[in-house]
Amino acid sequence: MTAAARETFFVTCAPGVEPLLHEEIRALKLARVERQVGGVRFEGTLLDAQRANLWLRTAVRVLMRVARFEAADGDQLHAGALAVDWSRFLAVDGRFVIDAHTKDSTLDHSLFIEQRVKDAIVDGFRARTGERPSVDKEHPDLSVHVHLVKNRCTLLVDTSGEPLHKRGWRRYQGRAPLSETLAAALVRFSGWDMRSPLVDPFCGGATILIEAALLARNVAPGSFRAHFAFEKLPGHDPDAWQRLLAEARRALAPRPKLALLGRDWDPATLDGARQNLAGAGLEGAVQLELGAATDWEPRKGWNAWIVTNPPYGERVGTERGLEDSYRRFGQLLSARGHGYRLALLTSSQRLGQSLGLSGLERRVLLNGPLECELLTGAIP
Repeated sequence: MTAAARETFFVTCAPGVEPLLHEEIRALKLARVERQVGGVRFEGTLLDAQRANLWLRTAVRVLMRVARFEAADGDQLHAGALAVDWSRFLAVDGRFVIDAHTKDSTLDHSLFIEQRVKDAIVDGFRARTGERPSVDKEHPDLSVHVHLVKNRCTLLVDTSGEPLHKRGWRRYQGRAPLSETLAAALVRFSGWDMRSPLVDPFCGGATILIEAALLARNVAPGSFRAHFAFEKLPGHDPDAWQRLLAEARRALAPRPKLALLGRDWDPATLDGARQNLAGAGLEGAVQLELGAATDWEPRKGWNAWIVTNPPYGERVGTERGLEDSYRRFGQLLSARGHGYRLALLTSSQRLGQSLGLSGLERRVLLNGPLECELLTGAIP
């Protein structure tokens, strides 16, 4: 395949994050951008897809659409997949994997769908060359996504590889860490101006603070990654990709004089946060404090943003005792947080109400399988 050919792409994101992803893709000046449920569509070249993989902070995957057709039964599904020239995306001795999802369709078994699409890809290669690629779920050269909705099949090729939340800077995982893409979304939804102080009193591995610092310095989030799936596509131009990376390095802003503060009660977690900061090249960019969030003393006159993801039951095993912690944190903010703005993610409406803060905007986001609430606004 050629880098200059125009294709249709669909960029996926966590449900609820579509408005931010739409803004990001428009900022890249990509063509025919359209916000949809679960992501954003655009048209462009493979180089445009590479830019999207490199720069998008809230995206999960960048998928290239290769076919759409009716598939009310297995024969239609096989015929539609067989009509695709898969040699554009895969060498005859390559390895591939199929990932299928079906909804409101006659074909309601994802494993059967994956098998029929696999057969079509293999049959096409065998008919043309007498040889066939192999299936490899662990180390594929090509990942094919099959979406079947109301008997309408869409075949997509993954240009990302591992999900884009796997930036490459994380050295410390910790317990139930927030994904990098969702952390970037919290910072963006908070309305942070990239100049005022930003505080995370429940900082854990410092994911939110790192994503805020990378945003403020205009660091391309994909620049830490060792590889992307598009690098294995036939016709990939390594020189053009290196030019995109060089442009990203030139786009770096000088390290701003920001006040970024993280706090956690566990010394081992703070050590992990320091490891992550080092992995992101941000040593010394964030001040870390040992102590409980409920004992934090907001500084007068800061007019800071608090962007945080406190623990909640599904992440730590139980909500017992958490309501009291949320209540005390809310009381602290009510008493000493005037002039601050808050963006707080929690899985429970009850926990959010325990803060006792009025006038906050509520937004539903998914954190993995968990339906969560993001509370944002000025602290009353």
